[in-house]
Amino acid sequence: MSVETKSKAASGKRAVHPNTWVYFDGEFGRYHDIKLGLMTHALHYGTGVFEGIRAYWNPKQEQLHLLQAPAHYDRLRRSANIMRLTLPHSTEELVNLTVEVLRRNQFKSDVYIRPLLFTAGEEIGVRLHNIAQSFLIYAIPFGNYVEIEGGLRCMVSTWRRVPDQSLPARAKVTGAYAQSALAKSEANEAGYDEAIVLTVDGHVSEGSAENLFMIKDGAFVTPPVTDDILEGVTRTLLIGLIKDELGLPVIERSIDRTELYACDELLLCGTGAQVAPVIEVDRRLVGNGKVGEFTQELQNIYFGAVRGESAKHKGWTIPVY
Repeated sequence: MSVETKSKAASGKRAVHPNTWVYFDGEFGRYHDIKLGLMTHALHYGTGVFEGIRAYWNPKQEQLHLLQAPAHYDRLRRSANIMRLTLPHSTEELVNLTVEVLRRNQFKSDVYIRPLLFTAGEEIGVRLHNIAQSFLIYAIPFGNYVEIEGGLRCMVSTWRRVPDQSLPARAKVTGAYAQSALAKSEANEAGYDEAIVLTVDGHVSEGSAENLFMIKDGAFVTPPVTDDILEGVTRTLLIGLIKDELGLPVIERSIDRTELYACDELLLCGTGAQVAPVIEVDRRLVGNGKVGEFTQELQNIYFGAVRGESAKHKGWTIPVY
């Protein structure tokens, strides 16, 4: 059996990615023309930072709405600084490059955009200094990352969130998502939709790749940024919506595990997850086991805003076409 045949037998047939337009190290090119070496530093050591950005297609308007791109690139810059990487463009330039990638691909569907800054030197050695870097932006059509209508069944993972003292959660570091993958697979293989991860000291942190809000006694409660969460762009948007649109308070404080079992509503949120209701945790119903009233209202407002249908939230998005 050849090496190629063995590889396919071990991993299954690899899907061929569409030959879309991408941006890579200062130039636009086609996906299949971009080549990365087998010894690329970030591939071996997880030394890269990235963002996930969404753009929403509105068929009635024939318009693609790019969501919160400046906020994402500002966070990418902060992540880069933590990891001693240098983002090669200003935020305005990065937004313009992203719009160009979308325009070249002429997407007419919801899209996920992935900017990635990484150590590109082809050499052995665990370090962050004195090594070449690369930057890319690519985009793909993308639907729902998790269930957003019927609700999620979650488990509290046995894997704990990596603490800031070890690997900063507020930076979107590629290597840090190994912990997320462990938690997600554990949950899925146990029959659940998603994982909820605790901090080392046992407080609720977030989902495998989502921030968390709990609703109890007419108030939204969310873990503080000091409980090893990613400082989410969507989390910030929802805090504003909860206060301004729902007229409810938002309390940022540590949450105990058993509070998840006794709350009225629960939701996960993020660029990928969007606004995802949770209806069950560890085989215990959340509320009445159905999508909650406040969560549903929040979803309705959010999706109207991201698709460019709310004049009040026009500043959230940038029209691509």
